[in-house]
Amino acid sequence: MAEYLTVLTTTDTPDKAHTLATGAVESRVAACAQIDGPITSVYRWEGAVRSDREWRIHFKTTAERYEALETYLRDAHDYDTPEIIATPVVRGSGAYLAWVSGETAAEG
Repeated sequence: MAEYLTVLTTTDTPDKAHTLATGAVESRVAACAQIDGPITSVYRWEGAVRSDREWRIHFKTTAERYEALETYLRDAHDYDTPEIIATPVVRGSGAYLAWVSGETAAEG
């Protein structure tokens, strides 16, 4: 299993994206969150094909903190079924990854 992950979700307003990003960093379940948007998402929901404008948030975290980040996103997100997808980081700058570890360490 990868030691570091990028995790993404989407939401329908820039304010909601900022709130999700800030909450994850403040609670130390992500070291960083980057917001892209607007993007256009095309998807099938409840039997209909939809197209909506969304904002994408990429979180940088450790595998150890993934469960806490997923729990945070499920609790804080207003979508019925929020997109939560984790991608392993297979390589990265040692200094950056050490920073991610430090920023996501549970405070004791």
